[in-house]
Amino acid sequence: MFAKYEVPKELSEKALEVLEKVRITGKLKKGTNEVTKMVERGQALLAVVAFDVEPPEVVAHIPPLCEEKGVPFVFVSTKAELGAASGIEVPTSAVCIIKPGDSKALVDDLAKKIADFMSAKK
Repeated sequence: MFAKYEVPKELSEKALEVLEKVRITGKLKKGTNEVTKMVERGQALLAVVAFDVEPPEVVAHIPPLCEEKGVPFVFVSTKAELGAASGIEVPTSAVCIIKPGDSKALVDDLAKKIADFMSAKK
């Protein structure tokens, strides 16, 4: 419903890898409410949303909000893998990067790959 396209597995896996690295030296915000606030305030550098959220309306506002604010976003398959990549023991619906730490080059590279993918879909 909220996803207009299917994200290639390589892009989703790359997003999870970047989150795992950023959580060590950077800063993440976890959960739909936190991600929404950070995107609205212009503090989010990149957002990651789980595809298996039920009901989908919980995260349906995040992709259009990211597009409006110019924040790259990508989908991953499950809340469980998103939670694990974020360093928490529970599933989460959405995560955003607000400080890349030592992984700035990785975040920039992922944002470019997302932008390239999105422009190819239009």
